[in-house]
Amino acid sequence: MGALQVPADALWGAQTQRAVQNFPVSGRPMPRGFIRALGLVKAAAAEVNAGLGLLPRNLAGAVRVAALEVADGRHDAHFPVDIYQTGSGTSSNMNANEVIAALANASGKAGKRTVHPNDHVNLGQSSNDVVPTAIRVSAQLAVVEDLLPALKHLRRTIDARGRALRRVVKTGRTHLMDAMPLTFAQEFGAWAAQLKSAEARLQDALVRLRRLPLGGTAIGSGINADPRFGARAAKVLSTLAGTRFESAQDKFEGIAAQDDAVELSGQLNALAVALIKIANDLRWMNAGPLAGLGEIELPALQPGSSIMPGKVNPVMPEAVVMVAAQVIGHHTAITIAGQTGNFQLNVTLPLIAANLLDSIQLLANISRLLADASIAGLQVRRERVQEALDRNPILVTALNPVIGYEKSAAIARQAYRQARPVLEVAMEVTGLPEKTLRPLLDPALLTRGGIHGKSG
Repeated sequence: MGALQVPADALWGAQTQRAVQNFPVSGRPMPRGFIRALGLVKAAAAEVNAGLGLLPRNLAGAVRVAALEVADGRHDAHFPVDIYQTGSGTSSNMNANEVIAALANASGKAGKRTVHPNDHVNLGQSSNDVVPTAIRVSAQLAVVEDLLPALKHLRRTIDARGRALRRVVKTGRTHLMDAMPLTFAQEFGAWAAQLKSAEARLQDALVRLRRLPLGGTAIGSGINADPRFGARAAKVLSTLAGTRFESAQDKFEGIAAQDDAVELSGQLNALAVALIKIANDLRWMNAGPLAGLGEIELPALQPGSSIMPGKVNPVMPEAVVMVAAQVIGHHTAITIAGQTGNFQLNVTLPLIAANLLDSIQLLANISRLLADASIAGLQVRRERVQEALDRNPILVTALNPVIGYEKSAAIARQAYRQARPVLEVAMEVTGLPEKTLRPLLDPALLTRGGIHGKSG
């Protein structure tokens, strides 16, 4: 396509340079995790091709060493191609091929032969199977190494804080209105259960994500690749990455469709929804401290106002909401991108890769911050919690089996209207002695469920 000038200190070649010039879009290169995955794929390919007798061992060794340097992040500055590039990700694949070939040649380990980006580094591969493979490899590694440990840490932090507050009873709320009581352990336990479910959904999505289309080459038929290449490469990748991968049975699917990436994004979307719920609960509980609920105090992380002295805001839960909103936006983009599998190739692969990895990293980071900077150090304002609990008219629900719904409702209305304790009004209205009513209206006992008292 004509002569092209490449910077003298660049490890990349002409195809990368053309992409740099063609796509000055966002100034954002492909994510580190994706470059790592490309390096791992190229290292595995070189090792397998050598074992199949398709690549001289000295060349394969040189390529493998160079590719692992790329995977380790030693040459990220030489991966300048923008996220918004050719939809197949060919530019990024060739960027990896050119950089790895240059490194292999500079090492002298290839002997007298020159390592070629296409003939050697890309042997038995196509951008069309390499890039979808790199998406799956990078996303699985990010989930396994970063997100799942972060979620476990957040869940355990919530559990620990809940256990410490297991005897503290508070007013429950439905429709944001007073409801039956529960303990902080029960409330926090619901959050932990949400996170445990999120972990299980992510693990389930990985079952399909780990199926790699590598070996399918251009469209899935495997042209120019040894039929044994895909399965062997998946096995080598499993060893190099330290997590399980397998060769996709139908490589046409893995190249033409990115449903497994959309599925994983959907689980990240569900996790984002769960984190918003937890963050908003914390914000409501922390609201005040005087004019709001004021049930808890979150750790003070920074001044909350440039004009109001002493104001402290729930900044970490607010950051959680923003992260979650971004993840939900990423999922919308990934969903649209996943639809763009025209015939034998999806043509929005770089966008899927970038958004998927960004979502995983954002969720992992914010989960750890929420655990350490908010949950671990929150304090309960026990007097405020007890005051609201004592005046909660909904406690009369426990009297339904004894005096009936209508009489219980009348007690609730009177207690609320007169701002009096429910027990006091119930004694007055029912004529039942305190020793009978107090156990029925004990908030701690009510948190255990069941039927209290018996019909009279």
